[in-house]
Amino acid sequence: MNRIGIVILNWNGKELLKQFLPSVVSHSKREWAEIIVADNASTDNSIAFLEQEYPDIRLIQLDKNYGFAEGYNRALAQLDHEYFVLLNSDVEVSENWLDSIYQQFENNTDIAAAQPKIKAYHNKSGFEYAGAAGGFIDYLGYPFCRGRILDTIEEDTAQYDNNIDVLWASGAALFIRADIYKNTGGLDGDFFAHMEEIDLCWRIKNQGHRIICDTNSTVYHVGGATLPNHSSRKLFLNFRNNLLMLYKNLPSNKFISTFFYRMVLDGVAAFKFLLGGEFANFAAVFKAHMSFYGMIGQFHRKRKELLPLVSKNHHKEIYRNSIIFDYFLRSKKRYSEIEQQLKA
Repeated sequence: MNRIGIVILNWNGKELLKQFLPSVVSHSKREWAEIIVADNASTDNSIAFLEQEYPDIRLIQLDKNYGFAEGYNRALAQLDHEYFVLLNSDVEVSENWLDSIYQQFENNTDIAAAQPKIKAYHNKSGFEYAGAAGGFIDYLGYPFCRGRILDTIEEDTAQYDNNIDVLWASGAALFIRADIYKNTGGLDGDFFAHMEEIDLCWRIKNQGHRIICDTNSTVYHVGGATLPNHSSRKLFLNFRNNLLMLYKNLPSNKFISTFFYRMVLDGVAAFKFLLGGEFANFAAVFKAHMSFYGMIGQFHRKRKELLPLVSKNHHKEIYRNSIIFDYFLRSKKRYSEIEQQLKA
């Protein structure tokens, strides 16, 4: 049996498959690895392309577009590998991208998930927004990375070339033990897309497992291939899903205070969009909150199911200060400027 299943979720991404699948095929030739493409009911001839050009690649065809989260859940439910790699279709991999993380899993049973160093495809000397060298959140739930804080992305000068524990591993190239994925419920399909991997990783951490970034492995990610970075739809998903993630995973003693501050800050963000004439973005924040309130009932049930499973709710990978305050008021725009506080 192939121990690693490299699963690429595709939706109308024929051109991305043509561009990026060759590197995955070329650099994943291991006796213990298998490449699988799961298709979310594409209508752009992706299937015909794969059947003609890559007949040996296993193809899973879903009956409709389930989005990123549920699409992966339905595809991975059909696989029996020991480890999964959830790999975005717009990722170019490097020659030895699999080996180091595979050995981490083989040698360290407490590691549940991992990511490689993720660099920008269009600027290969710089980190990529969605993951960089490992993911964190602050105490209010705002995500940032080693190598990327808010919109400031660092050049990679080997300053973070060490393996560390992180709070979340990027969904652009997420390595995860199959039993952990399935036993923790996988990605939350109600998120549809965006921040679902942070939610999954937070649940994994709450259940006492480790997540790492292994910088001996490198991939290059385009990013924004499905939704543009400045899309109001993406903004809606990010605001709503961040609140849903907090609702599910916050410890009880921090629940009320965190939501109070978040509502204030989200209101400030919406007002800023309004003053700047960014009406679509203002509407996206408003709609995100309306959608969140409408989903509280079902997420309250999820929270009640998760709370008894929590074995650890204090994580040093959650920054105890506000990354927003530090970024805008204290001009701390690089991970190295807050690193010591995360280690404390």
